[in-house]
Amino acid sequence: MKKIYQDSTFYLVIFIVSYFIYVYPYEILNQLIFNEKASRGSSLYYTVIIGALVILYFRSKITFFPLKIFIYEGMGIGFISFWVLNIAYIISYFNLLNNYFLGILSLIIIILLTIIGLLTANFIKVKKIDIQSNKISKNYNFFLITDIHLGTNSINHLIKILKKIDQYKYDFILIGGDLLDSSTFDLNKLNVLKKIKKPIYFVTGNHEFYIADYQNKIINLEKFNIKVLNNKNYIMDDLNIIGIDDNIDNNNKILNINKLINKSKYNLSLIHKPSIWDNVKQNIDLMLSGHTHNGQIFPFNFFVRFQFKYKFGLYNYKSSNLYVSSGSGCWGPRIRLGTFNEIVYFSLNKYI
Repeated sequence: MKKIYQDSTFYLVIFIVSYFIYVYPYEILNQLIFNEKASRGSSLYYTVIIGALVILYFRSKITFFPLKIFIYEGMGIGFISFWVLNIAYIISYFNLLNNYFLGILSLIIIILLTIIGLLTANFIKVKKIDIQSNKISKNYNFFLITDIHLGTNSINHLIKILKKIDQYKYDFILIGGDLLDSSTFDLNKLNVLKKIKKPIYFVTGNHEFYIADYQNKIINLEKFNIKVLNNKNYIMDDLNIIGIDDNIDNNNKILNINKLINKSKYNLSLIHKPSIWDNVKQNIDLMLSGHTHNGQIFPFNFFVRFQFKYKFGLYNYKSSNLYVSSGSGCWGPRIRLGTFNEIVYFSLNKYI
């Protein structure tokens, strides 16, 4: 019964989102420019067709490229169109501007914002963060990269990240999940990581578990210089690096972290979602997460906060720190507005 309820809710949400993101913006634009109102029948018809395609894509794990482009890029353009056209529609009620002019202006704004979003999504910034601690006897430098979404993004995106990393001195790299995002992504392309002469530690995100045969693909990551730390820890001198699997509930995440804590070391926890920091911050020195993308496309940034208390940036509690990355790549549409792809360079220095 629970499964039926979950599936029914999933399908209902998909059809509602399909209407408001893919169908509704077109209807409003058509009404403004051509003064033509869509009938309920045509709205329902297109919503059912598009909703069915979305369900087919996400539930079947197929990655047919034209369908993928339609679903993902259409999602991004539709989201931008939704709020631009809603603003235009509200303005039209006050008769301040001619509807035709409003429609054309809205279309131009949508095109410009989409182009800006596509260009921004190709940019990767390096963010530097300094942290001090009296629990370490020497300094460490390392990178956090997360949410690369290979499959949505090409291997060239990862190569671009590695070129930026190569410009710095560092001791290791942490990958905070969602490295993979496609059942058809060829793992052999990860051979580029074999050029990295420093350790690479990885934990799973939610998207690794959406792809076909994910168990074997996660195991095979070890062939590419990636050490998988799902519910495991690794001691590196003063550091206790704790990795937590995303495919378990929050209670088990908390139990695993507490089990792996070493009070004589600097406890650094790598976990995809930042949801449990309030439960572990008493014992963790630094927790690193991603997943939220900081909303990725404005104004979705504001809505993310309803689900995640900690959505982006550095948070502090006494001597404990949490950093939530906006991600090194895009999920779904390769569009960013008001946010940036980032790789984070940490300097962990002994307290003087």
